[in-house]
Amino acid sequence: MRAVRECTRCIMNSDVDPDIVLVGGVCNHCLRYDALLESRVVPVEQRPAKLAQVVEAISRAGKGREYDCIIGVSGGVDSSYVALQVKRLGLRPLAVHVDNGWNSALAVLNIERLLRTLDIDLHTEVLRLDEFYDLQRSFLLASTPDADIPSDHAIQATLWKVAREHGVRFIISGMNFATESISVPSWSYGHSDWRYLNDVHRRFGRVPLRTYPHFGFVTLAWTTFVRRVRIVSILNYLEYDKSKAMEELVEKLGWVPYEGKHYESIFTRWVQGFYLPKKFGIDKRRGHYSDLINSGQISREQALAAVAESDYSERLRAEDELLLLKKLSLTPAQLADIVERPASSYRAYRNSYGFVQFLRGTVNRLRKLGLYPR
Repeated sequence: MRAVRECTRCIMNSDVDPDIVLVGGVCNHCLRYDALLESRVVPVEQRPAKLAQVVEAISRAGKGREYDCIIGVSGGVDSSYVALQVKRLGLRPLAVHVDNGWNSALAVLNIERLLRTLDIDLHTEVLRLDEFYDLQRSFLLASTPDADIPSDHAIQATLWKVAREHGVRFIISGMNFATESISVPSWSYGHSDWRYLNDVHRRFGRVPLRTYPHFGFVTLAWTTFVRRVRIVSILNYLEYDKSKAMEELVEKLGWVPYEGKHYESIFTRWVQGFYLPKKFGIDKRRGHYSDLINSGQISREQALAAVAESDYSERLRAEDELLLLKKLSLTPAQLADIVERPASSYRAYRNSYGFVQFLRGTVNRLRKLGLYPR
């Protein structure tokens, strides 16, 4: 039995990431954080000026239009805090929500309170559920840990589509380096890889994907270089302390916290709370808490104590699985077989991993040069 290799700075280890590399006791994820920090998070002394420049560029590009930016809303803390901030900055956002049939009642409540209090218009993209559930079912049958990729891909495709339709050049994202810097391909891959999604569905799908929102590299290039749509992670221009942000959302908007990160979605709650740990040995909380350690928001001891306790009860899992069986047309035996069958990865399917990594590297280089928003 091989000894567990564990980072001395964060709480990532070889149990949850077999490809982890340690240099002097510090893991590759922490070293990557250090390498990218300067290009992703605006230094404190530069924040007022840099933020003013971004706001001015968004306002100028949206002059004469009903909206000057697009924001995605899920009911979660990051997207909710983005909505609060863009209104404070005097921007005119259009909120976009992708309804994939998995919203928790609390997510719906949080979105309603948020948009009503801030007086923000909403565009809701309702997915054709027979197609979407078939794609989710396909990913479970594919036996990869990427079960949430169909949602992530559809959300990005929808944000770009709505931006093009309204002539808006800026999408304000809730993605932020302080709490979402760790990227482990073996945990989750495919957000931008339609080739991968399409191949999984080709092998396991039963319902044609005629309306599912998706994009390939031609659409990405058209949106980025011809329509000049930019994604701005506005929280990288601010001091983003997650616990303080939650307190402010509760106080000002009546926002109600969730038990876990991304638990506004019932499906995501089941995937991250049970499926990934049980089948793949992946506890995404180790990544989330490691981000908070690196950004100075919690200590390593606090993170270890947090992951030692479950945030997903057996009662809630049983409730979620009843819904899962119904929506994805699975029997209990089929679901049990999915959980127990050998794990696979995106590498077993057609994909564009090399090109996707090239694009990500290019964007990071452009950020360092100041040619792309953070």
